[in-house]
Amino acid sequence: MNTPFLDFPPVATERIALDVNGRRHTLELEPRTHLADALREHCGLTATHLGCEHGVCGACTVEVDGAPQRSCLQSAVRFVGRSVRTLEAFDDDAVMAQLRAAFSAEHALQCGYCTPGMLMTARDIVLRLPQADEARIREELAGNLCRCTGYQGIVLAIQRVLRERANTTPQEAAHAA
Repeated sequence: MNTPFLDFPPVATERIALDVNGRRHTLELEPRTHLADALREHCGLTATHLGCEHGVCGACTVEVDGAPQRSCLQSAVRFVGRSVRTLEAFDDDAVMAQLRAAFSAEHALQCGYCTPGMLMTARDIVLRLPQADEARIREELAGNLCRCTGYQGIVLAIQRVLRERANTTPQEAAHAA
């Protein structure tokens, strides 16, 4: 039996170059491939998680040109010429090291699925809002969902890092960033 409606032609791909974590990745992708899928499936960077795939949960948060952004909403081709950083890029980052230690100390993670996106957003909060109070931290975290923790440990972890950084000299803080 011939079923021509199931006999689709191959989808055209496009060759693009993405700057991810300071390294150029040349990829052959379908134009509809989201950045999150490109990072995970084509670059092998699996710290970026896919949760809702609608831009609601924040699990896919990455840094684009220095600011947090959802990677599940836009096609990878839209990020050509931009600087993309995933959680893997922050292995030697002093602020991220402080956040990881604080998340552990404050029991800010349970299943861990939201943690990469939370850490990316938390780093932005620490660097952009050094005077943030609890209400502002919660407001900034509103785009990152966690079904396990109730957020209190996450908020406490961010507050801990903000306190630690407030007690450093300007030279130490500049070096840590």
